[in-house]
Amino acid sequence: MSIPTPTPSPPRSHRAETYKPGATIADWRPEDASFWQSTGHRVAQRNLWVSIPALMLGFVVWQVWSVTVVKLNDVGFDFSKSQLFWLTAIPGITGGTFRILYTFIGPIFGERKFTAFSTIILVVPMLWLGFALQKSSTPYWELALIAAVCGIGGANFASSMANIGFFFPKREKGSANGLNGGLGNLGVSVVQLVAPLVVTAAVLGAPAGGPQHDAKKNTDIWLQNGAFLWVPLLVIMALAAWFLMNDLKVAAAPFSQQKIIFKRKHNWLMTWLYVGTFGSFIGFAAGLPLLIKNNFEAQGYQATTYAWIGPFIGAITRWGGGWLSDKIGGARVTLLSFVGMAAALVVVIFALPSGSDQGNFWAFYVGFLVAFAFSGLGNGSTFRQIPVIFRDQHMKAAEGQGPEVQAAALKQSEMEAGAVTGFSSAIAAYGFFFIPAMFAAMAVTNALWIFIGFYATCLVVCWWFYARKGAEAPS
Repeated sequence: MSIPTPTPSPPRSHRAETYKPGATIADWRPEDASFWQSTGHRVAQRNLWVSIPALMLGFVVWQVWSVTVVKLNDVGFDFSKSQLFWLTAIPGITGGTFRILYTFIGPIFGERKFTAFSTIILVVPMLWLGFALQKSSTPYWELALIAAVCGIGGANFASSMANIGFFFPKREKGSANGLNGGLGNLGVSVVQLVAPLVVTAAVLGAPAGGPQHDAKKNTDIWLQNGAFLWVPLLVIMALAAWFLMNDLKVAAAPFSQQKIIFKRKHNWLMTWLYVGTFGSFIGFAAGLPLLIKNNFEAQGYQATTYAWIGPFIGAITRWGGGWLSDKIGGARVTLLSFVGMAAALVVVIFALPSGSDQGNFWAFYVGFLVAFAFSGLGNGSTFRQIPVIFRDQHMKAAEGQGPEVQAAALKQSEMEAGAVTGFSSAIAAYGFFFIPAMFAAMAVTNALWIFIGFYATCLVVCWWFYARKGAEAPS
């Protein structure tokens, strides 16, 4: 692995460092125990706990359609099951595409500034959605366009995760990324739990508009509240990011430096694995509400009652996956996650209705909950693997070449790990599109068998390159 020539840095004594909120930090040494205890830990924690709720709101905007579609036809819209699945899938296209851009843009402009910007712009799709939902005459093409713009909220994950990884030492990266990603992922559960509650009453008052009539339940609802509710929270978190977070100069890198990841084999291998973990998590989260509605609502099971619990479990276990990976190694946890997801989906397949068989809702539901739990473990473990793999590879290449070369190798590994983290999350985000799209285009059971086959390939990749004795990059 090639190591770039180090760029000379001014002596530390000549720098005018500041670690205050809102400042750009020039000297950042999380692996230095003294620095970490005296300064680094406090600053890193402040940035982490601003990043988490900002990221959570990004997921809220990204996933708002997964619950919105459940009520559209009840208030006067007239869309087919396929059209509704496509509305849940469309945000995945823009979410994944913009994640690729966000991966490389954040380090160019500074993550503090970019976090504030990427949060405040999400006010636009939430306002647009709120107004559009008040008219059942709103055409399908406009709703599809709004869904596409909402997808930008999912892009925030790429820049956020790449950024937080720079703040923490190697021994804490798994837990820090697990917390940021896991609690950020809670935005999926938050919107699926809170939105159905706030639409039942005029909780936002007259400025939010009048009610629509729910013909199925013969009652009034305020569907727009599920969008308008998040607008003031987005403004607050954008301001918090601007005034309380920090830019790290060590994280700054032009695209010309970051693009080297496309030559790294382990970028592509870890992206494959992350598609299996996060792609499953976000795709199942988007598709589960309609799966419940289409297959079990006639038996009295409401999507809005049950759908949010799966993403909640997956978000929590993501932190557990990061923590456990710090203890026993990420590759082992990743292997476990794919075995667990495959077994869970087999249960789901045999619990679905088939012909005259009405299926078994509770077996179906518990199977999905278990799949979410293992996807969360894998989300945490894969993001712990990435920085370990790149750090070990670069440091091995720099072994015995002197402190300056080793310092440059460490810095390069951090930059590449951040870029790979963002890029892999971008590709995996397309799971948000492909999974609901597959549910719309083919029998659900056929789609689930395809997922199981894909997990088998992930098991082979993870075991061969990262988990077996003598693996190329044990992690």
